[in-house]
Amino acid sequence: MTSSTTTGTVGDGLLHDESIHAAFDTIVEKVGEYSAQITDVREPTAEIATDFKQMLTDAGKIKGRPLMYPSISSGVGNGALVEMADGSVKWDMLIGIGVHFMGHSNPKVIKAQLDAALLDTTKHGNLQTSYDAVTFGERLIDHASKNSRLAHAFITTSGAMANESAIKVCYQKHAPATRVLAFENCFMGRSVTMAQIGDSAAGRQGIPLSTQVDYVPFWNKDRADAMGGATKFIDYTIGRLERYQSRYAGQISTFIFELVQGEGGFNVSNPDYLKALMEFCRAHRIAVWADEIQTFGRTEQMFAFDYYGLGDFIDVCTVGKMTQACATMYTEEYNPKGGLLSGTFTGATVDFTVGNALIDELASEGNYGPDGKFAQHHAEFCRQVDLLAAKHPDWFPETPGSEGISGGVGGMMRFTPFGGDKKKVMQACRKAYDEGVICFYCGHGPFHVRMLPPLPVMKMEDWARVFECMERALGKVAAGAS
Repeated sequence: MTSSTTTGTVGDGLLHDESIHAAFDTIVEKVGEYSAQITDVREPTAEIATDFKQMLTDAGKIKGRPLMYPSISSGVGNGALVEMADGSVKWDMLIGIGVHFMGHSNPKVIKAQLDAALLDTTKHGNLQTSYDAVTFGERLIDHASKNSRLAHAFITTSGAMANESAIKVCYQKHAPATRVLAFENCFMGRSVTMAQIGDSAAGRQGIPLSTQVDYVPFWNKDRADAMGGATKFIDYTIGRLERYQSRYAGQISTFIFELVQGEGGFNVSNPDYLKALMEFCRAHRIAVWADEIQTFGRTEQMFAFDYYGLGDFIDVCTVGKMTQACATMYTEEYNPKGGLLSGTFTGATVDFTVGNALIDELASEGNYGPDGKFAQHHAEFCRQVDLLAAKHPDWFPETPGSEGISGGVGGMMRFTPFGGDKKKVMQACRKAYDEGVICFYCGHGPFHVRMLPPLPVMKMEDWARVFECMERALGKVAAGAS
């Protein structure tokens, strides 16, 4: 089971009642019977089209604009396949931009959700919680501290709130310093502060700019080669940092490291580049903050800072999305004073029971490493892109600013059709949805099709079936279909 308390209490008896768990096992088995009926992509059911159209109308009315995709699920799926409320079935290669990494109708997730239903309250907070929130934080720290000095975790409800907590920790530690360093094309979340730090004009339109941010380039091999190599690019960026440090001596609180850029294009960095920047921060007493809201669990290690071998430099780290509940982790040195971090909610019971199950799943043998399951899936994804490009070379012209037609790392996957043209890439994503694949775009020019597949339940043979749908979608875009 995924929930726990002290022995000898009434609650302990409830959580370990064998008759309840036998009933749960029956429910999980029954869900599996329905899930097993979903085996392949399927067209919408004509008989329920009117009802589904009304659902979409209602959703758009409440939101104030139509949904980007006509995407409302029926509540059941099978691994990487999900049934929509119109009766159609699609390959879910986006998983809500990462929030259901273990796929659809996963029996481990269903069981964890049932365990959560036993507890006496739905929400947890800083004044009263169950032990599940504690074990969730313990699991994170147990794994994070293997190769870093991270020692504590403050749990919160969203990635943006985890980042808000992180910047407060950095501000307090380095007060009165208020400036922030970040990478060009970074994304930090949708709160007022995070929207100002994120390098997107649309994301901060109309927002008063009170956060002082300076940007440096993210690693780019083509740009480095044009400069004469990696050392030249490192020297250039360190020179930028030295100018900021000279201009704002004592005023820079933190450098936010998006170790693999998400919204910016699934851009993978160079470890020597990151190390040089982190060494600069350490020498000038600037907090090194690893933003792993999107990277956690998806690279060839559980933490991207381990993937790059940079754990010793990390002062603060934020995780979210797939973790269900979110967290701000920090070293003993950065442990904030009482009163700085709080909040009514830390999360719901189910966030912690499912989050604990997910961390245990990630930690299971065989997922990570250069020959691990996640790396193998990434290699197969790239192979499918290469096969598609060989069959339709005109769909994949040479694209300046893109390191090959496929990229990313582990479960962060992207490919670049139509020269990275934004209009065509977005159209390709919409056509892919119609053909049975849920995906999205990323980047700031060139633009890419991105996928965040549910790797724990993805089968290697699924990739060919996914790309059959993608081929039909790209073909329609190439043919000029609207």
